[in-house]
Amino acid sequence: MSKYKLIVNEQEHEVDVASDMPLLWVLRDKLKLTGTKFGCGIAQCGACTVHVDGVAVRSCVLPVQYVKGAVTTIEGLSGNGGLHPLQAAWIDHDVPQCGYCQSGQIMSAASLLATNPKPTDDDIDSAMAGNYCRCGTYIRIRKAVHSAASFYDATATAKKGGE
Repeated sequence: MSKYKLIVNEQEHEVDVASDMPLLWVLRDKLKLTGTKFGCGIAQCGACTVHVDGVAVRSCVLPVQYVKGAVTTIEGLSGNGGLHPLQAAWIDHDVPQCGYCQSGQIMSAASLLATNPKPTDDDIDSAMAGNYCRCGTYIRIRKAVHSAASFYDATATAKKGGE
């Protein structure tokens, strides 16, 4: 066992775990952040997606010893405890059916919009290709991403105008 200091959702945590323990299990079992889901265990389905320094990563295959940077989970995505624009868009467009994959879907979409606030359908499809939805809500997912993109675009425009 080794001790690791992690910044998760803007809070510092110290965990004493095996160095090869996947970040997913540190989040779920040690920090009790259960919004991130286990899907396949081989980084193929995207249910376990979180951000490390703003980059979408599959936490099921990322050993805790290699986590360098701040981790954001679905619980910390909004930063203020309210709904993130993507979460609101997911609700507005009735995206979830079973809901199991949705935290990973949202985290991948947030990573896309952070770098591309005006994605095309092809951009969205490409960025979301590694996230699988057994319920097949892909069309609603794409609509929700476009809807949330208007918020990202407005925020980027406001920041440029305020410089």
